[in-house]
Amino acid sequence: MRIITVLGLYLATISLSLSLQAATPPNIILYVTDDQGLETVGIYGGENIATPNLDKLATAGAYFTNAFASASSCTVSRGNLLSGKHGHVNGLYGHEHLYNHFSSFSDIKSLPVLLKRANYRTARIGKYHVAPESVYKFDKVFPNASPETGNAYGRSLIEMADVVMDFATQDRKQPFFLYMCPNDPHRSSPHLPDKPNNFGNQPGGYPGVKRVRISAKNAVVPNYLPDIPEVRAELVEFYESISRIDQGFGHLMKNLKDAGLYDNTVIIFLSDNGTPMPNAKTTLYDTGIRLPLIVKAPGQKAQGAINEAMVSWIDIAPTLLDYAGVDTSDVKFNGKSFRSVLEGGPADDFGEVYGSHTFHEVTMYYPMRMIRTHNYKLIWNIAHPLEYPTGWHVWEGSVNAAIRNRNIKYLGKRKTKAYKHRPQFELYDLKKDPLEINNVADKKAYQETLEALKTKLFAFQKSTNDPWAIKLKHE
Repeated sequence: MRIITVLGLYLATISLSLSLQAATPPNIILYVTDDQGLETVGIYGGENIATPNLDKLATAGAYFTNAFASASSCTVSRGNLLSGKHGHVNGLYGHEHLYNHFSSFSDIKSLPVLLKRANYRTARIGKYHVAPESVYKFDKVFPNASPETGNAYGRSLIEMADVVMDFATQDRKQPFFLYMCPNDPHRSSPHLPDKPNNFGNQPGGYPGVKRVRISAKNAVVPNYLPDIPEVRAELVEFYESISRIDQGFGHLMKNLKDAGLYDNTVIIFLSDNGTPMPNAKTTLYDTGIRLPLIVKAPGQKAQGAINEAMVSWIDIAPTLLDYAGVDTSDVKFNGKSFRSVLEGGPADDFGEVYGSHTFHEVTMYYPMRMIRTHNYKLIWNIAHPLEYPTGWHVWEGSVNAAIRNRNIKYLGKRKTKAYKHRPQFELYDLKKDPLEINNVADKKAYQETLEALKTKLFAFQKSTNDPWAIKLKHE
């Protein structure tokens, strides 16, 4: 009888312990890289790019094959991530830095502020690139560079993974939110027309990071770029920067496990937009907005699951707030939580995503709105009579200089002329044309699809009070 009683007490203690553990809000890490396309991660089919640590997280959690930024521009994408709203809703229409000076509306309630409301400790390190700070406010802001080595944390990712651990471990009773943003693999200055960019690589490397370089001959040229020497030379540098991301991320995971924090931490890895190359970044083609999204969270139904639900960066904040148990009844998001999908629920409500791009730099006015389903994509080029603008760091670099000076006719399979001069509507049958080359908007067989998608797109604009919806009224 005593044995049964003792056993019963033991089981009750275990049950209570598990219940308390389950009730503890999870820690949250949002790891956002800069200009990393889907094709640069091994689990997504990346070739000649070793990303074993990212692949390992994917096998421990889930990775999405239909995850999209709603804009392919750094500031706008990051504002969308942290606000759960499109750029034309939160006010971040384009870059915030220097003369661009875009800034969110003062009444926006951001992810770090809402998590603070729920007693989370919040910190950020690396690239910030949103404004104002009063809206996107964190308790702790790490310095830009290591005082020991002088290396920028945004490039020295082993150092970044180490320096955040004191914050992560300082109070086990209070959950934390870490917003970690490498500058890799963004281009670095200077941008020279006759030399490949170094993408932050430096001759001496970075502490703890093994330099990984491939030969230009072995570089796999993405299907949206021309196979020319200038592209291959930049890919050598670009891939080294990608490798640095993977090593830094792997070191962070080791640190979390060593500290006993890994199991109760929601970890999201993603990129803000596609690669900093022509025909990718700043576009609403999949090369610009279809991106890696890897999630590991307590309560996920299956490990290593491929998730085909269509999710957007405006869904990230609602999802993380859902895991944190934050009351958001007073906040109106454009996105919605996909936690239920991660936990094995249906993906019926995740069958389409929307895109909203207006500026990159303030000099790059080219408003576009988009709807994408599993089968089709419709892009409305609102200012279609204009030539499509190119970002200055892409324009001044060696790849674009070669395309411009040698009059390269094709970017992959897309005509360079078609890239620069676009029609009012672009409609793509993604099952037949995944590279988005053949615009079928004027084809008789697709008119019903075109009108249905236009109706949905225009309804989206009206429901989100898009200022550019005024063209619907007057035209």
